[in-house]
Amino acid sequence: MSKAITFSEYGAPEVLRLSEVTPPEPGPGQVRIKVRAASVNPIDMKIRSGLMARMAPADFPVIPGLDAAGVVDAVGAGADATVGDEVLGATVGGSYAEYALLERPVAKPESLSWEVAASLVTVGQTAARVLDQLGVQGGQTLLIHGAAGSVGVIAVQLAAARGITVIGTAAERDLERVTALGATAVRYGDGWVERVKAAAPGGVDFVFDASGAGVLADSVALTGDAANVITIADMAAAQHGLRFSAGTSEQGGQSLPELVQLAAAGKLTVPVWRTYPLAEAARAQADLEAHRNQGKAVLVP
Repeated sequence: MSKAITFSEYGAPEVLRLSEVTPPEPGPGQVRIKVRAASVNPIDMKIRSGLMARMAPADFPVIPGLDAAGVVDAVGAGADATVGDEVLGATVGGSYAEYALLERPVAKPESLSWEVAASLVTVGQTAARVLDQLGVQGGQTLLIHGAAGSVGVIAVQLAAARGITVIGTAAERDLERVTALGATAVRYGDGWVERVKAAAPGGVDFVFDASGAGVLADSVALTGDAANVITIADMAAAQHGLRFSAGTSEQGGQSLPELVQLAAAGKLTVPVWRTYPLAEAARAQADLEAHRNQGKAVLVP
């Protein structure tokens, strides 16, 4: 037996429990890792609270978590790794655990810490996926709402590296940090549209909403076409005729090796805020909900 965090009902962080579970066995193409770090993502809290229940009902009990980094200790037939390899990737069946399964493991460079390796997966793949879905090119202007959030900080850096002019909305306290990432930072809240227009006098070509802050109607008006706006955070997307982007490891997996190499080379920053023992997963989620945009929280089993 091994330990994992589970929940058997929707609710506040307190529904998360440290449980005894049977370690998962890798199937064809899968590897099992001894988890060294597991990232806590905003989507984890949405799933736990029941906000995603209509889109993806939970099959209780649930082991939460999407990302992990660790050492391979068992391999399935045809798996692209061997026992002892240090890897990271999107998990199958949850990552808040001592052992987890990966389907598409990516080698962890020695220069990359376990915490950063685990933190890069979902947020990095999400950012890369949405930029590709928008089709934004170098020389164009992209507005990113929630530029100081976990996905936003990666999206700003990837877009800037591709020669895209980036405008990023953020709280007053985060403006300097967003600017340092390569964007023109604009304070969100009342009057944000006018501030964005002043920052981008040539207009905005595309909008990536990572905030879910009720900005979709004005974002469509800014670009002139709902097809130029994508949200990953606002469930009202359909009401505005635009896309809600929700991906899987299959859809984003091709970008992960590139993201890992950029991070290992120091060209992509993934801010890690705090680390927690596995048993304190509930506190990690509660802290993230209370202190948004501080960086990544990571569980260390």
